[in-house]
This record gives sequence, C-alpha cells and structure tokens, in this order.
Amino acid sequence: MDETEFMRGRVYGADHEDAAPRAGRVYAHLVGGPLDGLLLDVTDRDDVRQGVTLRTEIGRYGPGGRAQYLPRPGDEHRLDWHGDMP
Repeated sequence: MDETEFMRGRVYGADHEDAAPRAGRVYAHLVGGPLDGLLLDVTDRDDVRQGVTLRTEIGRYGPGGRAQYLPRPGDEHRLDWHGDMP
C-alpha cells in the first residue's frame, strides 16, 4: 500500500491510530495537493465557505508549510487545492 492509498478516507488532524470518520459528523473531501484524499471534519464550522488553510509537512514547503483549499462551486462537500504557502 502506498502513501496515497493509506491516506484515503482518513480524517485530517485525527490520531493516526483512529483516523476513521465518525458517525454523526459532517466531512468534506480534500481534492488535489498534498492532502488529497483526506477528509476534513466540517461539523459546526462556518469558515469553510471562505476556504481553509491547513498545516502539512508533505507540501511544497515541508514542515511548517500550509495548504490552502477552497470550496468547489456547487459542491459543498469538496474542497479543491488552491496552492501551498510557507
């Protein structure tokens, strides 16, 4: 199993030992970029409509870097990668 396959369906920011989605929560799919395939828990988050910036060590800027994801027009359950930043 490669890293991409390992990360699919896992929740961003969750403990590695228990990264599965939880019942009763709402998730958006991260599409593209370094976090492609992960799920973001958007339950009770209003800021998602403006886009989100998420820390990641596997982006262009390595440890301390961030990846920006913007909502896909017409599909509130997908966030498309917009780029990496330091």
